Amino acid sequence: MNDYTNAIEIKNVTKKYDGFTLDNISFDVPRGSIMGFIGQNGAGKTTTIRSLLNIIPINAGEITLLGMDHIKHEREIKERLAVVFDELPFHDIFNAKEMGKIFRGLYAKWDDKVYEGYLERFQLPQEKKIGQFSKGMKMKLQIACALSHDAELLVMDEATTGLDPVVRSEILDIFLEYLQDENHSILMSSHITSDLEKIADSVTFIDRGKILVTGYKDEVLENHGILKCTKADYRDIDPEDIISARITDFGAEAMVSDRAAAARKYEGLLLEPTTLEEIMVYYVHRNTKEWSS
Repeated sequence: MNDYTNAIEIKNVTKKYDGFTLDNISFDVPRGSIMGFIGQNGAGKTTTIRSLLNIIPINAGEITLLGMDHIKHEREIKERLAVVFDELPFHDIFNAKEMGKIFRGLYAKWDDKVYEGYLERFQLPQEKKIGQFSKGMKMKLQIACALSHDAELLVMDEATTGLDPVVRSEILDIFLEYLQDENHSILMSSHITSDLEKIADSVTFIDRGKILVTGYKDEVLENHGILKCTKADYRDIDPEDIISARITDFGAEAMVSDRAAAARKYEGLLLEPTTLEEIMVYYVHRNTKEWSS
């Protein structure tokens, strides 16, 4: 096993489509951690994931996975990582038992016992056709396949979307178990920020192809805050200090990215902590600056 500090390193990556550009993005996923990759639908999460898996070619930049170049060492990397998509990539005519046989032929480190253990734990029938599985069962089957070949890196694209809270909670517990091994790392893309608030060590926000915030989750939450004030007080706030502001009939709520500085500068105003979801919403409105809900 080669030595590496970051499970994923993305440096100055650009990918141009007609009407959309992944714009010179950079972020790292430290080894042994889980990063939440957050953004609304169409923000660039899936394009980033497809780029790092070399499903689509990038126009510029460098991507390193598990300490290796994502193109030069693609075969070795794919032996050591697992991917879970929001839509099941397996054909409906197969059953769970047959999927085990297929994966056994794909991965040198495939472990039937581990796989069968997950099927039992998830109460997935071995003989039933996948086409008859519910969405939750299909996602659990993908995860069982993903975690049964000793992968060091787990990449997930909107894996918990559309699942009920009980199934989501069960899946998040599995991921936390997986991370008990300090060589394991996860990149989890989602627009369900509450899931990531529970389990992520670090977060990266992407919007319209640009990275807006990246860092340790606790620091990101600590640095941001919401100033709540009257419209008159709001007019006295320096626009440079705020990301955007929600204007209501009752007053204004403005997001700041330096809570400590804002507390000193606007000590008479109410300054409250925030959530990942609110941070995402306020950044999405950064160009209009003022908005109403």
